[in-house]
Order: sequence, then structure tokens, then C-alpha cells
Amino acid sequence: MSLMERVRAVADENSALASGGSASRLSVESLREDVRAWISFEAVAAIMAENPQRARNELRTACRHALSEQKWDALSGQEKRLLTEELVDVVFGMGPIEGLIADESVTEIMVNGARSIFYERDGRLVPCELAFDSDEQVRVLIDRIVGPLGRRIDESSPMVNARLPQGHRVHAVIPPVALDGPHLTIRAFTRHAMTLDEMRERGSLDALTCRFLEWLVACRKNVVVSGGTGSGKTTLLNALSCHIPSGERIVTIEDSAELKFSEGCHVVRMEARPRNAEGEGEITIRELVVNALRMRPDRIIVGECRAGEALDMLQAMNTGHDGSLTTLHANSPEDVLDRMVTMVRYAVDLPVDAIEAQVGSAFDFIVQVSRHRDGSRFLADISQVAYERTGRRCRIESVFHRDAPGSDGVWKGRPPLLDEVIEGGFASEEEVAGWERMACGA
Repeated sequence: MSLMERVRAVADENSALASGGSASRLSVESLREDVRAWISFEAVAAIMAENPQRARNELRTACRHALSEQKWDALSGQEKRLLTEELVDVVFGMGPIEGLIADESVTEIMVNGARSIFYERDGRLVPCELAFDSDEQVRVLIDRIVGPLGRRIDESSPMVNARLPQGHRVHAVIPPVALDGPHLTIRAFTRHAMTLDEMRERGSLDALTCRFLEWLVACRKNVVVSGGTGSGKTTLLNALSCHIPSGERIVTIEDSAELKFSEGCHVVRMEARPRNAEGEGEITIRELVVNALRMRPDRIIVGECRAGEALDMLQAMNTGHDGSLTTLHANSPEDVLDRMVTMVRYAVDLPVDAIEAQVGSAFDFIVQVSRHRDGSRFLADISQVAYERTGRRCRIESVFHRDAPGSDGVWKGRPPLLDEVIEGGFASEEEVAGWERMACGA
């Protein structure tokens, strides 16, 4: 039996004896109610804004006063200290999910109401034994996350997106939209940028594919990383961006800042901003893309194209910003074209063939990533984009395909990029010839 289980068992037994069988339960929530007699949580929040350490000390002092009451006598000093620290975590930290937030192997945390918590590790969902005491505790946590960002969540606006100081992406939805209590989803990101070599070691791609991707960046090809939710698009985009030469000026545009760069890179980072509580102050990704064109970028990286900003991204890639990168949701490289047409038409009503002409001129390669049934993520396809002026349509040609993480990928002929690699001096003829022999059997 864990220490917390002992605390609750002793508390339940003591409460039943003291109240003649009352079902009241001594818990963190009970301690919270008793602490209110000594200090208001509004006062704690006000102190927290100016002096976080003093706020914690004030709360611990109030807990000592509350725990000195007779109803808590059955608990030992150690159990009282545990309850105190758990309440501090509830008020100032993440409560039961504090440990999951700190665990770098956890990539997603899902709170489905107070009693149901799941997390993702190695691509698999795992139920968590911990739980919140009440839906109110989950609501308090959500408010504490979004409050400092000038965001609000209530019945009139029951959904919100935010970002934790660690960079984790947060989404919350509450009743009446969520029928089973408040729901909280946290997408966790590693504290360091994963490189292509690390992805190779994990089996996401092989050495030949890794080298080809490095050449794509070196040759300043415009690359779209596509895939489904949680397939590793941002991870691969970050890995590619690490190979941009340090002498180039990079402007990044994201909905929630997630990209990480090594020290010494010339990076300008911009993040979109949602409306505030008064419904004002929104700054969209599209506005940021337009402004990025005036900032003398060598390359523009858009974290994800979702709507009308796709048009501005195409314009940027068509006006001298070669080597730019972006991601979007798509099930296959062929679907990227259809999605781009749809998203551009959010912004302006252009003929489909005119949009395809823009896509064919702007995009050079599409890199498709997938998540396998066992949860592992892998690079599934690399396709080249071309535009046929006679037929007035885009053509997507796969140059590499891989069905599953454990299978060998197939290179479909000699990629024309190899000639540019040699001409640009990015690799010797001997290295390129060796790569071609291993990939194409030439």
C-alpha cells in the first residue's frame, strides 16, 4: 500500500469513528477547505505574482495551522507533510500530473475528467493510477495555466489553447461542450532538438535517407513535411532545420513555439497570438508570414499551414526564399496537393490550375511521416513535386517509399538531386556514387 493510500485509509477510518460512520473523507480537498479559514487562495495568488517562494511559505504555514485541528490527529507527521506538499502541488504545480510533466519519456498527457488520466509513452497509451480529487481541481489547474496568458475559459468560451513555460502545448475543453467534466490534453516536447542521427538510431529512418534529407536542406529545396496527428512532423521539421547553415537568417512562425535551434543560429522566432478575454489582440499566422517577408529572411519556417496562410507561404517560397520548410496534415503526398488547394481557397478564390501552378513552383519535395500500429514513428515517403505546363497540373513522383518501420525502404531510380549535390560541392563524386550504389544498386 502506497503512502497516499495509507493516508486516505487512516483518514477514512478516523473520520468514520469521529462522526459515527460519516462518509466524509480527509483528503487534499478536505485540507484545502480547512486552509481557507487561515488564508484565502486569492491572497495566495496575489502574493505568487510578486514573490512565488513567499506564497508557498504562506500556504505551508496555513496548512500547519489547519492540520493542528483534532480531526487530523490520526495522521502522522510524515503523512501531514505529504498532504501539505500535495496541496502545494495542486495550488502551484500540476497536481497529480506533476510527475508526468517532468518525465521526458512521456509525450502526451490526457486528463478525461477528474478520475481518468492517460499518458502516451513510446507511441502507446497507458492508463495512469493517479487521479484528481474533483473536477473543480482540474478546473483550477486549467485556469492557472491559461490565466497568466490573458486567456479565459468559461461556459461562453469552453475551449482554449495555450502553452506552458516548458514549451508544452495545452488544449482544454470544459462543460457544456465536454459532457464528462473538464478535459485537458498536454503535448509534451523534449528539452533538446532531436537530430536526424538520433532519429536514425531509433529506426525512424536509415542512413541513406538521413543523408538525402541533409542534401535537401543543403541544396535549399523547399520541403513540406506531411503526416497525421502525432506522426512526428514537428520533430522531423526541427531535425531538418538543425542542418541549415549558421550564416543564414531564419524566421520561424508557429502557432505555439515548439522549434528548437542550436546556439549560434541566426533565428527570429515569432508566435501567433489568440484573442484575449475581450476578444481583441489576435495575430494570425498569415499576418506573421506577411511581416516575415519584410524581415530579410534567407529561409522561412512555418510550423504548420492550416488555412489562408498557405497562400502567403506559397508566395514566400516563390519569391526568393528557397530552402523554406513547413508542415501540414495529410494522409499521403498526393493529399498534400488537394489540401493546399483547399487552404489557398480559404484566402482567395483562384482557379485550381492556377493554385497548382503555384504549388508546383513553390514546393520541391514532400516528406511523409507516419505512425505505425505499434506506436513507432517512421519516414514513409519522399516525393518530388513538378508542374506540367502543357497539362496545367501538378505531378507528384515518389522517389522513396517505406511501408513499415521494420521494412527496407525502396529508392525508385536515381534522384536528379544528386547532380545538384555534386555541382554545389555538398558532397564529393565518390560519396554520391557510393550512396547511389547502396540506394539504387547502380
